[in-house]
Amino acid sequence: MRVTRIPALTAAVLALVLLAGCRTDGLGGGHGRSSKGTSKGSSRGISKGSSGTGPSAGSGKTRTARPSATARARRVVDAATAGGLARVTGPDAPGDTVIDPGEMRGGMRLVVNGYARSGAGSGDAVLVVAVDNVPEETTGRREHLWRGMLDHIRWDDDRGRPEARPVDDPGALGGSVECMLASLGKDGDVICGWADAGTVGVAHFPGSTPAEAAKLFVAMRADLEK
Repeated sequence: MRVTRIPALTAAVLALVLLAGCRTDGLGGGHGRSSKGTSKGSSRGISKGSSGTGPSAGSGKTRTARPSATARARRVVDAATAGGLARVTGPDAPGDTVIDPGEMRGGMRLVVNGYARSGAGSGDAVLVVAVDNVPEETTGRREHLWRGMLDHIRWDDDRGRPEARPVDDPGALGGSVECMLASLGKDGDVICGWADAGTVGVAHFPGSTPAEAAKLFVAMRADLEK
């Protein structure tokens, strides 16, 4: 039997042709691309989707309805003095239901107090309503408290809606501090409010001006929020 010897180079070329003919598109170059894509996708899923230390992809901006741990640590306190004013006690002290504070959930604290200078009558006291651990947008809760305070002082909506203006210096606690004049004159009833990542507070200053009330309110807040 005659055996035909195939030169080494020819045999190598033939082997490559046979291998190429046996491979299909699904197991050839396409498999390499699929493998690369799977590896990339798995890495992205682990780093963003499976990690419990950060937001998942597409979570968007952090809302103030979900305060940070630092913000949650801030609480409103039942301070004996605020901004140099003493807390009103006894029968002249305001009740907890002076104005509607909005929805209160577990973990939230409500503080309702009157503060006045020594010897001043209860009618001159500054009424403060403050809540902490607010679960929703805090500026919305401040709006709610402002409306309640306007109802408390019997503001007539036919006079128009008082305009809240930002206070230039909100103090060391930051956030948003605004005051409004609920009076047809240049002085009278002033309502101020703060809102930060987790707490909200409003106060009514009778017989004041926006500038005077804003200064005192910032000083009071430093004692009311810790």
